[in-house]
Amino acid sequence: MAQYELLDNVKHKDLRVDLRFGAGLGDGSGLVPAWPTEFAELQREYPIFLREDGEGGGYQATALLGFDRDENLFVRDDRWSAGYLPGALARGPFLIGFQEQAGAAGLERTPVIHVDMAHPRVARDGEGVAVFLPQGGQSPYLQHVTTVLTGINDGVEAGHAMYAALDALGLVQPVDIEIKFDEHHGAKLTGLHGIDRDRLAGLDAAQLHGLHRAGWLEGVYLMLSSLHNLRRLIAEKQRRLREQAAAEAAA
Repeated sequence: MAQYELLDNVKHKDLRVDLRFGAGLGDGSGLVPAWPTEFAELQREYPIFLREDGEGGGYQATALLGFDRDENLFVRDDRWSAGYLPGALARGPFLIGFQEQAGAAGLERTPVIHVDMAHPRVARDGEGVAVFLPQGGQSPYLQHVTTVLTGINDGVEAGHAMYAALDALGLVQPVDIEIKFDEHHGAKLTGLHGIDRDRLAGLDAAQLHGLHRAGWLEGVYLMLSSLHNLRRLIAEKQRRLREQAAAEAAA
């Protein structure tokens, strides 16, 4: 069970975070949430799709990491095999919360950082990277996490507006993906949505200009361009299946 606490440089002066990778550290998932603020980075290495958000009735972007629910093909030997780490994982045990603070216009909701002390990345016995410097200042790691969290916070609001606009134009459509890795193995991905290229091509000038003016058109093309990464993911899955078959044959 999560154990959220407001991050404090006195209470958490000795807090350290394990930066290795593995299923036991929270990385064993085939899908992770994504936000428009990181699409430019994500699209270089990950396929980006949309999924229905069961809570708000809208959509949530997601980066595909594997072909099974618990399969992450980017983790190998405690290392991450891509140049960009999705924000949902880069934030580690930290998240944005809100606190009411006095401001010029009265009480204002101010974003603050919380830490989940039950998160598997919270290091024990002095291992991992320090969150605070000995004098109490933020470590370079915490500064990076703060940047990641700011991007996520901005991306949440932007994503809601973007996906609603795309859906209103009929651009968000279900995508079913069926893949054959070899003679004996395959996968079928359901529940994903993507951008319909034909509907996008059928938009008139005013609709396209509206997306561009709102800042959503770039995100549309980034999502579409990200789909070429499916080939790389398939190739990695095939490579691991060959390794597994060779190991079983040698056993």
